[in-house]
Amino acid sequence: MSPDDYCQQKAAASGSSFYYSFLFLPPERRRAITALYAFCREVDDTVDECTDESLARIKLAWWRTEVATMYTGKPTHPVTQALLPHVAPFGLQQEHMQAVIDGMEMDLNQTRYLDYAGLSKYCWHVAGVVGLLSASIFGSTRPETLRYAEKLGHAFQLTNIIRDVGEDARKGRIYLPINELQQFGVTAADLLNARHTDNFTKLMAFQTSRAQAAYDEAFALLPKEDRRAQRPGLMMAAIYRTLLDEIERDGFHVLTQRISLTPIRKLWLAWKTYVRG
Repeated sequence: MSPDDYCQQKAAASGSSFYYSFLFLPPERRRAITALYAFCREVDDTVDECTDESLARIKLAWWRTEVATMYTGKPTHPVTQALLPHVAPFGLQQEHMQAVIDGMEMDLNQTRYLDYAGLSKYCWHVAGVVGLLSASIFGSTRPETLRYAEKLGHAFQLTNIIRDVGEDARKGRIYLPINELQQFGVTAADLLNARHTDNFTKLMAFQTSRAQAAYDEAFALLPKEDRRAQRPGLMMAAIYRTLLDEIERDGFHVLTQRISLTPIRKLWLAWKTYVRG
């Protein structure tokens, strides 16, 4: 299996909404973004699938070294081998690649966030910086486009947090800020024990409004000169915002189930956005 094949298999197997937007890219950009996505999946799985914290830290340290090695031109892992040809053409910065690993390590260091400011720092590392890397691959000519990509990544992560409240709680993680839980009268025990209350519904409505506002703020930053190149991000946004609508329509029953869209619906939303231009 070639490095590109490895990354393609990793991306397709995940069933992620991101995968559907990659299908509409020219071959070289598609290979680059698929390799970047595979890298993010690899380091994320290092934390999510490793039950031994010390082993997870060792693996993340290995990835730090592997990324540095990639920038010397001698990667050893299929993902970094697939990424290497795209580093220079698309201006992928090592500090951004390392920042993604920093974000994964944050999951080993803390399972709660006191306030939105602390959560926002986490969101930047695991999603905002990925937005920057992705925008560089899609094609960016204006500085505002990078600010748009950061904000869009932030909106995606807020959506993930809303969708995964129950799943994360079962892993002992609560990403909703503690001071906002207190504001709405929801306890950590409510989440850990999957207690769906009126207060929880109000809390999730608040979180959803903030996520939707983040999408609007991102779109306002995207200059028209780069809109066509950045269509993959807009496709992802169409899918994610539809998911948010579904979660809200379902009454925010995210503590006991994972709400998702079917593959055909994701593809349809991506195609509609692509055609719209």
